[in-house]
Amino acid sequence: MSNKEIINSLKKSTLTLLESPLNQKEVEKELNDIHLHFQKLTEITGFDNKIEHLAAVPSAKGKALGLNHAAQCLLDYKRTVKFLKAVVLAIKEKQKKHPKETIHFFYAGCGPYAPFISLIAPLFTPEEIQFTLLEINKASIDSAKKLIKSLDLTDYVQEFYLADAVTFKVPEANKFHILFSETLDALLYRESYVPILYNLLPQFNKNVTLIPENVLINMSLSNNTKANSDLSEHKMGNILDVRQVIASHKGKQHTPIQLPDKKIDFTSLNMSAYKSMLLDTQVHVYNDIWLNRNESSLTLPLEMTLEQPFLNNAIIFTYQIEPDIELKCKLE
Repeated sequence: MSNKEIINSLKKSTLTLLESPLNQKEVEKELNDIHLHFQKLTEITGFDNKIEHLAAVPSAKGKALGLNHAAQCLLDYKRTVKFLKAVVLAIKEKQKKHPKETIHFFYAGCGPYAPFISLIAPLFTPEEIQFTLLEINKASIDSAKKLIKSLDLTDYVQEFYLADAVTFKVPEANKFHILFSETLDALLYRESYVPILYNLLPQFNKNVTLIPENVLINMSLSNNTKANSDLSEHKMGNILDVRQVIASHKGKQHTPIQLPDKKIDFTSLNMSAYKSMLLDTQVHVYNDIWLNRNESSLTLPLEMTLEQPFLNNAIIFTYQIEPDIELKCKLE
């Protein structure tokens, strides 16, 4: 196929993905086709064995996905579709609020395919939307530049920055309407979503739209066993609400070493009734668009067996940012 034919095919696939509803096979077909086109244009498959493509990239706090893993995110089917729909909806809503203005979109962590420009830009004109891209991995940003040039989208890009989103100071930050940062993993482990928001959000104007809007880590207790297929859960609420903790940090200069502890008390419960504890990552993408349990690699639950008799009165969770990003817990 010629580049022009690929461009037309990508636009057609994107418009199909934005239609509702689609069954899973249709979604997978369209995204697999998109992936093949991206592979051809960038020569990045996401599945090769080059060490430099496999390794995660250290940032000031946490790690960024290696090139391969970043490329594979495109094939996290439900996640990609929900993010596509969210971004298009957000752009259109900003256009309504700011008629005749160019919408400025800041894209933190674009990866080698930069799908949220390469698929979305052709739906608008360069006068309607301009993208600024930030990426820590030189191989990824070189690939994104190559793809954007091949798709004839260079007129949509104001600037490429090779830098760490955890520490980057955004030029003319006040002009941006949308901040997009899909830099997260299940249980917010290792990836830099939290410190990136601590750094970037205060730089933008108060009306900037953030996608994803928020991430929650929720806890529940289950009486499920392998012999029992009926899953019964007792919801214990959220142990981390990212936007809430960042809002409470307002006015402080530095990203904290760790977030405030969250204590879950068990004294009022009959803990002998429960077999396991579940931790869920729930992603609030935009408005009423959510990624829930098992819809994505981001939302796979972590199950921990509760040894009986369970004699502890509480569990304390600590989300640590330094020296490594991870969620820790201890029983008391």
